[in-house]
Amino acid sequence: MLKSITASLLQWFDTQHNENKARTHQPKQIDWVRVVPFIGVHLACLGIFWVGFSKTALFICLGLYALRMFAITGFYHRYFSHRAFKTNRFWQCVFGIIGASAVQRGPLWWAAHHRDHHVTSDQAEDKHSPHQHGFLWSHCGWFLASENFSTQFKRISDFARFPELRLLDRFDIFVPILLAVSLFFLGHFLQHYFPGLHTSGSQLLIWGFFVSTVITFHATFAINSLTHVFGKRRYATKDQSRNNLLLALITFGEGWHNNHHHFPGAARQGFYWWEIDITYYFLCILSWLRIIHDLKRVPPMMRDMRDVHA
Repeated sequence: MLKSITASLLQWFDTQHNENKARTHQPKQIDWVRVVPFIGVHLACLGIFWVGFSKTALFICLGLYALRMFAITGFYHRYFSHRAFKTNRFWQCVFGIIGASAVQRGPLWWAAHHRDHHVTSDQAEDKHSPHQHGFLWSHCGWFLASENFSTQFKRISDFARFPELRLLDRFDIFVPILLAVSLFFLGHFLQHYFPGLHTSGSQLLIWGFFVSTVITFHATFAINSLTHVFGKRRYATKDQSRNNLLLALITFGEGWHNNHHHFPGAARQGFYWWEIDITYYFLCILSWLRIIHDLKRVPPMMRDMRDVHA
């Protein structure tokens, strides 16, 4: 018992410690010791009643939500999972680090599981299908299951060849820890030198890290759960993916999920001009700055198919 708990604690910091342990569990078994940080991040949000509110804290909370959501949607998803555009080794590492700060594990883990989702979408093997496993499991239960902790390197062999990405994937927890500590000291600095901002170290820690992280968590998870249940289907894909405007706004374009499952390789998921896709707009800015290039577009013939009206 003690040995098992110790192994789980070490896996907080080294995801590959005793990696085979995760594979011996029964399906849907949750290692509660290992998911304590996930629960703790949520509970820490109650700290808002202790640290209070300021416009500065809210601005940093929303700013970090936007930055990290873009790193997840633009790079974890559209780049690492689908290779919808190209960039160099430096920038893929930079945005991999920013994505890791969202506490959704490393880019290799994230992309490998997402690629697996596209192969098995809404089938029995799909780890987070609401039609196969229910809403709560598809929303966040699968993320906490022992069997899903390991990175499926066979799915992500193209990016797994980069040692810096493997290192980031293995020790991903150190990035959000560094962000949290930085916010705490930034708040103390602002409190001392700019008291008119009415903030503090503990306030920026709670709002800038914990609250922002939890919002980012559930916005991302909602794509796995809600966009396979609520919305409209433009294309007759083999799964139950749907387009949802509200979720597209919250997740910077990921809510155009039926579009995405129809043609996963496109850098733009809002296929038409009226389908707001904030991630794509920022990707265009990065392409103008020559940070990324070769954004893949959906072929007009694929885009204009009309074979479902549900």
